Amino acid sequence: MSLLIDNIGELVTNDDGYGRLTTLAHAAVVIEEEKIIWVGRSKGAPAADHHIDAAGRAVLPGFVDSHSHLVFAGDRASEFEARMAGKPYTGGGIRTTVAATRAATDGELRDAARRLRDEALRQGTTTIEIKSGYGLSVTDEARSLRIARELSEETTFLGAHVVPPEYADRVDDYVSLVCGPMLHAAAPHAKWIDVFCERGAFDVDHARAILTVGQAAGLGVRVHANQLGHGPGVQLAVELDAASADHCTHLTDADVDALAGRGWTVATLLPGAEFSTRSPYPDARRLLDAGATVALATDCNPGSSYTSSMPFCIALAVREMRMTPAEAVWAATAGGARALRRDDIGVIRPGARADLIILDAPSHLHLAYRPGVPLISEVVHNGVKL
Repeated sequence: MSLLIDNIGELVTNDDGYGRLTTLAHAAVVIEEEKIIWVGRSKGAPAADHHIDAAGRAVLPGFVDSHSHLVFAGDRASEFEARMAGKPYTGGGIRTTVAATRAATDGELRDAARRLRDEALRQGTTTIEIKSGYGLSVTDEARSLRIARELSEETTFLGAHVVPPEYADRVDDYVSLVCGPMLHAAAPHAKWIDVFCERGAFDVDHARAILTVGQAAGLGVRVHANQLGHGPGVQLAVELDAASADHCTHLTDADVDALAGRGWTVATLLPGAEFSTRSPYPDARRLLDAGATVALATDCNPGSSYTSSMPFCIALAVREMRMTPAEAVWAATAGGARALRRDDIGVIRPGARADLIILDAPSHLHLAYRPGVPLISEVVHNGVKL
């Protein structure tokens, strides 16, 4: 069966090959099964079995959220309340979620993660990466990834999120567990491996050891880097040809040069975390002007960024991180795809996956121009209108 979407006022294609947002006016798209098979002007569109009249509205690729933590139990609303009253975020609250996650049943974890995945989908996110990291035991990391795999093909083993309480004075022993039995149990359900390379989490030597073993097991590399302060995370990510260095809040000139100068490591920025922790925002303008590739993602998690809204992150990026609306929308679609090393999503062109969103607006500009307004009118995911 085929589907024609025509009378599109502005079609965001991202199909110029140069990392820029590109558009086509008065456009149409034809979908067959799960793929886009035709893109062009409405007046030349071929017939199809089904039809959606966009009525002059904008159509974009589905958002690609390349950094989320959806598998967890409980929430940390009281921590958020205290932080808004002046208590700084240090990352210690992760252990609270670990305790709740370990105590939850598979069904409870599955239902909570599915609720968040569906919430994101309603807001236009058609691809979402999901990390483990709230189990921190062999059994709980493996089951977190099994559940994540039910919801997304982009799953990440984050056993090295923090050191759990039972290993507080035995960091080397925990790293050995992550590199050995935990990785062995997690790898069949994961595509990626990640480490929180940060003070209070894992130093550069431990992070390198974990990521190198993960690479040898066939997993791609991602790195939580330079969130809480200056550190070695970005340099390690580039050294290991990681797909992305995520957060990138505190960067030296050498860090910016490394992200811009060689390799394919994407700087994935997570403004929801800065919003929820009252921390400084990353300087996206500095990265973009240097020539780095930038992605936007939600960092959806119960402690430091409890949002599943990519439109919200786009608005923050424009208002607080000096991105233009076009740059922010590209970063939330094609940029996220690059952070996952995918070329079949984040774009609208023949052969790409049929993931599209129709805005209740004439242009992508409205995503930043009208913050907080539910502008996602319709979602087509894998060729199916939801």
